[in-house]
Order: sequence, then C-alpha cells, then structure tokens
Amino acid sequence: MTAPVLKEFTGQYPAVKLTVVSRKLFAPFFNGIPGLQFHPFDPKGKHKGFFGLLKLFLELKALDITAVADLHNNLRSRILGLLFFVLGIKTIRVDKARAEKKELTRKVNKVMKPLLPMTERYAAVFAKLGYPVSLSHQLHYLPANQLSPALEKITGQQLNQRWIGISPFAQHLQKVYPLPKMEKVVLALANLGHRLFIFGGGKEEEAIAAQWAAQHLNITSVIGKVNLEQELALISNLSLMVSMDSSGMHLASLKGIPVVSIWGATHPNAGFLGYGQSMKDVVQTDLYCRPCSVYGNIPCYRGDFACMNNLSETIVITSIINKLDHG
Repeated sequence: MTAPVLKEFTGQYPAVKLTVVSRKLFAPFFNGIPGLQFHPFDPKGKHKGFFGLLKLFLELKALDITAVADLHNNLRSRILGLLFFVLGIKTIRVDKARAEKKELTRKVNKVMKPLLPMTERYAAVFAKLGYPVSLSHQLHYLPANQLSPALEKITGQQLNQRWIGISPFAQHLQKVYPLPKMEKVVLALANLGHRLFIFGGGKEEEAIAAQWAAQHLNITSVIGKVNLEQELALISNLSLMVSMDSSGMHLASLKGIPVVSIWGATHPNAGFLGYGQSMKDVVQTDLYCRPCSVYGNIPCYRGDFACMNNLSETIVITSIINKLDHG
C-alpha cells in the first residue's frame, strides 16, 4: 500500500529523490515510479541481526539520506531510524492507530467507525517531514503491459473474452471465502464465457487452483508458473480482479484495475481497502461481531464463521457481473 503513496509523492515533489528499502522480492511494486531507487534488504543474509542492520545503515548513510520516513514501524525499522536520529537526521514513524483498532475489533462496546486509511497515515509521515502529500484515492488507469512470449504461452491470445483475476487465498483463513463456495463462483463465471486466472502461492493453493482449472477450459491457474513481475503484467490486462482482503486487491490497485473484494473477519473500516477501490465493490455480511480482528489472524469466537458462510455465492456472482457490466 506504500507504492501508490510514493507515486503520488513523486508527482508532487519531482525534485526529491526517494530510496525505498524493502525485500528484493518486492522491487516490482515500485517499477515505473520516477525519481525512486530501490535498495534491497536481506534479513536472512547480509542484513541479519543487529550487525546486519548496522551494515544496512552504513549502506544507506552512503546515499546521503536527509530524512527517514518509517512506513513500517516495527523493531527493525525503529532501530534503523534510531541510528539515523543519532546522526541528527529527522525520522518520522507511521502511526498504526493501535488503540483505535482495538476499539474497532473488541467484542463489547465496539466503536464501529471508519478509521483513517493506511495510505493517509503514510502520507501523514511525509507531511511531518515537511512534504504534505495530497492523495487522490483514485485508480490510475494505466496502459496494459505487453505480455512476454513466456507469459502469453500460459494465457493465450486475448480474444473477445473479458479476463478476470481470482485471488481466492489469504495468509489467514478467517479472510478466505470458503473454497467450495468460491469454486462455484469460479465455475459460474467460466460458464458465462469469461476467462479466469487464479492467483496465489504455495503448493496447497497450487493444487486447489489446478483442480479448478481442470474443470473448465476458461480457467487457468498461474500459481507456480509466473514470477511477481509477470503476475503484475498479467493483472494489468484484466478487466476485473476478485480478491479477498489480501495482496491480490493491492496488486490490482497498483495496476489501476478495479476489484470486487470479499471480506470476512476483517473490515474495510480498519483502513486497508485497496488504494482507489470503491466501497461499492466490497462484498460483506453485516454482523455485530465484525470485525473481530485487524488482520484475520484470530479464530471466529462464535465458532460458525457466519461472516463468510452466510454470504451466498449468488450475491458474490451478482456483484461481479454488475461490476463488469456497469463499472
């Protein structure tokens, strides 16, 4: 969710040089942002432990850093920020609103109000550094990336079908629409003539997606077949992404692709709706207990997972078709 903010920042401050420090895997998120360089962080290799962070600090110090925007606010980033602070370099950390999120997710006396989007919290960090950023909260429609021959071999030619991405998995099960229900959604869309691509990661997810793909010619799993850069290129060619409250939603936002998102234990009110996405395209069940967690990592205390189990496939399919037909 940081990349859209940085893109808005560089548009408003083209003379300012940004250096993003993150894992090498995430570099494609920031491709095409002018005035931005990516510095890879290797937490399991040369940057492991305190002395590894010290090495990272020295690498960054050599880049003449004049301010630090800590958009992560975890132990590693705080240590790194402290080292810069000792040098007299201003460091501002993102406010994660932990107290407000506890009020939103607690069982009793829940304060059900929309919290400030995380993207605005990131922008507030830059404002405190002297660079106020105005966020449009609009999808930036970009030209579709040309598919490489290797990727086109997987997808085939884009004919008169609308391409729909399906990102049915998430790190935590409480954010996943029950897979038998999602399978019915996927098959229904395929039977309507749409071309579907299943996104995800891991051997278990790959096996599930392959099982779905085997049932219809219009369904293709790309799990285990593409790297992140290829995945983003394919997403840029979609008409629509269908996603949980997970990375699929945010990857689509990076490419200006609208998302119909399905929410269970978590809730957009916590501030994690994809950048530029509309609440009108959120599919969810209105229950007194939602949200029961911010990240979906706490089991359903009711034991019935009603937020997802009571959400009918018909409602999901109708929401997708309406978005495709009416935008």
